[in-house]
Amino acid sequence: MAEIGFYHLTRVSLDQALPRLLGRVLAAGGRAFVLCGEAERLPALDAALWTAPDPDWLPHGVAGAEHDALQPILLGTEDIAPGNGARFLVLVDGADSARLAEYDRVLDLFDGADNAAVAAARARWAAAKAAGHALTYWQQGQGGWEKRS
Repeated sequence: MAEIGFYHLTRVSLDQALPRLLGRVLAAGGRAFVLCGEAERLPALDAALWTAPDPDWLPHGVAGAEHDALQPILLGTEDIAPGNGARFLVLVDGADSARLAEYDRVLDLFDGADNAAVAAARARWAAAKAAGHALTYWQQGQGGWEKRS
């Protein structure tokens, strides 16, 4: 079973929060697959990772390219086994995965200002809990991410 952290965005946007979380994954020597629920958002997320000030370098690519195996971070819109051997799955824009158990750690980021996104995250929480995954809930506070019970 995967360890799944639900990250409630309340202070900064996904474009600001995602680079920092991915920076932590890379700093720990991990590889990540970012599954985007909206294909239209993929180019914007790709650009946000290239231009992020902190960390200032997030090497990544879009899944399905020739050099997927070399990418520490892959972005995609299909729930696939990523070609980079990622052990971290990051779910954004309401993405859901049937492959949660294939990852060591899952980060589910959702927009706290969007009632539909919050309701969808609650439904994903209930499904993950019923499947026996270990769950944690994180909310943005003044000092960064705060673990809540």
